[in-house]
Amino acid sequence: MTSPASSNRAGATERIITIRSAASARTLHPLARYLMMRVAVGVLLVFGVTLVTFSLASLVPGDPVQAALGEQASANPEIVEQFRQDMGLDKPLPVQYVTYLGNLVRGDFGTSVQTKTPVAVELQRAFPATAELAVAAIILSILIGIGLGLWAALRRGKATDHLIRIISLVGISAPTFWLALVAYYFIFFKLRLLPGSGRLSPGAIAPQNVTGFFTIDSALAGQWATFGDALGHLVLPGAVLALSTIGLLTRFARSSVLEVLGLDYVRAARAKGLPASAVTFRYVLRGALVPIITVAGIAFGSLLSGAVLTEKIFAWHGIGEYAYNGATRLDLPAVMGVGLVVGITYIAINLIVDVLYGFLDPRVRRA
Repeated sequence: MTSPASSNRAGATERIITIRSAASARTLHPLARYLMMRVAVGVLLVFGVTLVTFSLASLVPGDPVQAALGEQASANPEIVEQFRQDMGLDKPLPVQYVTYLGNLVRGDFGTSVQTKTPVAVELQRAFPATAELAVAAIILSILIGIGLGLWAALRRGKATDHLIRIISLVGISAPTFWLALVAYYFIFFKLRLLPGSGRLSPGAIAPQNVTGFFTIDSALAGQWATFGDALGHLVLPGAVLALSTIGLLTRFARSSVLEVLGLDYVRAARAKGLPASAVTFRYVLRGALVPIITVAGIAFGSLLSGAVLTEKIFAWHGIGEYAYNGATRLDLPAVMGVGLVVGITYIAINLIVDVLYGFLDPRVRRA
């Protein structure tokens, strides 16, 4: 039996541990605490993405068994039953979901019913292609979009401002697939100014796979001719994808900079006699970056999720084309794999954006 004295000592020890834990939590750096919270939320969101992906795949109309076996084989009940047992489709949905989660933990995204290849292998081949294209497009968009937005805000009400606003409106309004068709026809087919199809010229040998980015892998291997070829193939589809994002970033950058220009700390910096360039880049642009980063993050996630029509037009075998083929052939493991990758990509980008918030704005990490 436990004596009252030992119970009191145990209670006191527990209180000391609680107080020390609370003190340790209070002494944790605000930025570290902020990052830990965001990572924890990200893990929960990934779990939610798996649940949504699995649920939507279960609600898809049509029979995936017939799509996988074909009309002749699906007419045989024994073959259909054996296929359902092999794929685990004969079990209740909760059991299927638990099995699905267990396979994901082991890196098993399932096997494509059309190509009989592991989905993870196909995603490893398709995702770097889209990522290389998206990175090129977002770099171009950030440099040009923020530059034009800043310029338009500093020249507010003048001819330069009106011209940039018209250009950004055209960039947002023009459908990306239409721009891709026009660019492909005139710049590649008619004028032969830039390559138009694929990631490399016909007959060119792809560099050894390290990152999946042909430009980086060829540079690492010292294959500069291949690097120039890959970079040339990247320009046209990257520019087409960047045009709409440039228009979006230009408008957000302009409005954000205009809001910051009227704040007290900017007027104080000017009153101190600081050079105009120092006021613009140290105070105005930094204060305007938070909403711009939000828009850039969303745009980058959209680019990474795959521009289906643009990839089809430029024969860019990325994740958008892979998702299109999986959806049209009712290849559910492929569709679920793409949905999961896209969802995790958005979560990762939002996490990076939140981290940048913490670095740029001290009020965020102290909240």
